[in-house]
Amino acid sequence: MIVLQGLSRSIISAGNTRYSKPVRPAAFRLFLAFPVLALIAAAARPAFCQMPPVQIVQEVVNNELTADSNNHISWMYRDAKQVPGKSTVRLVVETPAGNLSETIKADGHDLSPDEKQQDLQKIDQMVKDPDLRQKQQKNAQHDDQQARSMMEMLPKAFLWKETGRSDGEIRLSYTPNPDFSPPSMNSRVLATMSGTLVVDEKQMRLKELKGTLTQPVEFGWGLLGKLDKGGTFHILRQEVQPGQWQITQTHVHIQGHALIFKSIGDQEDEETSDYVRTPSSLSLRQAAEMLKNGTVARELGKKTDSPQPAAETASAHSDERHHLHSSH
Repeated sequence: MIVLQGLSRSIISAGNTRYSKPVRPAAFRLFLAFPVLALIAAAARPAFCQMPPVQIVQEVVNNELTADSNNHISWMYRDAKQVPGKSTVRLVVETPAGNLSETIKADGHDLSPDEKQQDLQKIDQMVKDPDLRQKQQKNAQHDDQQARSMMEMLPKAFLWKETGRSDGEIRLSYTPNPDFSPPSMNSRVLATMSGTLVVDEKQMRLKELKGTLTQPVEFGWGLLGKLDKGGTFHILRQEVQPGQWQITQTHVHIQGHALIFKSIGDQEDEETSDYVRTPSSLSLRQAAEMLKNGTVARELGKKTDSPQPAAETASAHSDERHHLHSSH
């Protein structure tokens, strides 16, 4: 999955005429596997090459789409999410066959025995029910396509300006392109935003993207609904392992109304952390057992309970991956 997937889900939920929020896959796998050819190209790029801003954006888009197409990596990680009236912390495990998650906290509290039992039953149901897994995969594929379409829009939908370079980063700002015609309702929302983009200069990968709705967005001449001016989104990414980028923070705050009385939009804050790569051979049944017997909690707990200097992180990652492979 790619960088705009979290935003695309939010825009879909805010701008869809049905105003229903799509089901999110259990794992929020977004950007992985930066290809070797792109690394070679980055290394060969002249250090002082000043590309036009739109060309910088196009190269970043190409790299993200290529990385997404070459993505064959799975992870386990911690996911903390807050929406109005509810907060959860989950442990997520990705596998080639699907994704599983265990809720460990709800609204700041540990789960009660009954709540924990219900959560474990959901894990078992995902393992046993092929229809449920098919639905998860279908939702993920739909989200991927929406996100890919929005990513491809970035160079064309906005007017770009480079605002500075320092500490290995390129900073750009963007405003709506008046000559761009959004091809869909969802793209209309994206195309009305202005904001900033931060790029990793060496790898030409997206590090941060912020945007604000510059004007209200109406659907059906305002009869079906309207999103208010001033709505915001903010996405942060980190290189969790060399060449492996993940969204670690997503903040979406978009508000509006539908059919006069119904409130629409999205208010969501999500953070992911403690990424540990999982074996490509990991099955759903094995992933479920790892959640139930505490293996996932222990592996992710190593990263949370024992903070390490950056120089030691790579070694810790290697040890954790060795432990996982030796266990399976």
